[in-house]
Amino acid sequence: MKTEDMILVSIDDHVIEPAGMYDNHVPTRLRDQAPRLVISDEGREEWRFQGVAMGTSGMNAVQGLPKSEWGFDPSSHAEMRPGAYDIHERVRDMNVNGVLASMCFPTYAGFSARYFQQAEDPDLALVMLRAYNDWHIDEWCAAYPGRFIPLAIVPVWNPEEMVREVRRVAAKGARAVTMPEQPFLQDLPTYADLDYWGPFFRAVSDLGLVMCLHIGQGFGALKQAPGAPLDNLFILATQVSAMAAQDLLWGGAFQRYPDLKVAWSEAGIGWIPFYLDRCDRHFTNQTWLGRDFGGKLPSEVFREHCLACYITDPSALRGRHEIGIDNIAWECDYPHSDAVWPDAPEFVMNEFTGAGVTSDAEITKITWENTARFFNWDPFRHTAREDATVGALRALSPDVDTTIRSKSEWKRRFEAASA
Repeated sequence: MKTEDMILVSIDDHVIEPAGMYDNHVPTRLRDQAPRLVISDEGREEWRFQGVAMGTSGMNAVQGLPKSEWGFDPSSHAEMRPGAYDIHERVRDMNVNGVLASMCFPTYAGFSARYFQQAEDPDLALVMLRAYNDWHIDEWCAAYPGRFIPLAIVPVWNPEEMVREVRRVAAKGARAVTMPEQPFLQDLPTYADLDYWGPFFRAVSDLGLVMCLHIGQGFGALKQAPGAPLDNLFILATQVSAMAAQDLLWGGAFQRYPDLKVAWSEAGIGWIPFYLDRCDRHFTNQTWLGRDFGGKLPSEVFREHCLACYITDPSALRGRHEIGIDNIAWECDYPHSDAVWPDAPEFVMNEFTGAGVTSDAEITKITWENTARFFNWDPFRHTAREDATVGALRALSPDVDTTIRSKSEWKRRFEAASA
């Protein structure tokens, strides 16, 4: 397959939410109580709601910046490449990167709706959470039909409302919900507690929605020495994914809910062969524990329920059949620091070649087909297949400027455009 003929669907990107996102989605009487983007006394841009403040870490939107300016210091919209928060510029940045479609995870709201869970008034928090989903589905995703896979957050602190919101967003077109990797870090029961999570598992199973477990929320499960380097969080993140897999696979969720689907978002795939080998060895060796996987090995059950998502994982791609060629999906991660932009097609193809992924069938599965099947999403409903290729998309936006600029340069351009 030629690079320009590939079709790329990114199952993990991120949106930096724009100011005014609640204007069209909150009742007038509550509009002044909605989360607001403000400048703090220290001069930092942050979202505020009911005593909860959340800024945007610089690492959340570094594409377009020199690496010398990357870091965890708070960043403002003015200092970012506009594709981070502007839907029209996002699509142009997708075009130049040859990406047909994207699923965008929240930023300030958290991958697990923790921002709203921490609010003082849970009823008001629920109103705003629903408004967030309405904005994401009805504005961000709907602005360019076929270019985004709608994703929702749910009120994890209230099982009944969680199910109601799952049903509501599914009716609006959501194909997935993003959940905590390690619920106990939010003072919630583990996923092995099927009394608490069972109704949610049943709802997403019945509606065909995918439960996405994105790395990050569970970092607190990695107890580290005081002063441990930040590198640890980047490198050890997949260890939390293995812990979350353990809760679901051995906690009974997959056995009780045979249609439950889980995507390991930004978790990489290299951990999976070892984890599954260990699971099978434990299951067949420690028979005295009386575990029952319905006549199957744990690895078989895992593959029936899971989609493994990666940005770059050359070693694991060489062992792709140990993971399952039908269980692997590519992601871009724009505009985060691990993102591959604006040369994702070339990067992906070079990695495929190095790992021996040369057949069109395998390339197609990893770059879009597995994602479309798993999320029950038709990539060609709004875009003809011949118009969905890397070459066709790049032809739509040949004028996109990919110049690397400093934060101060982006800020000057932002201020000039706002004048």
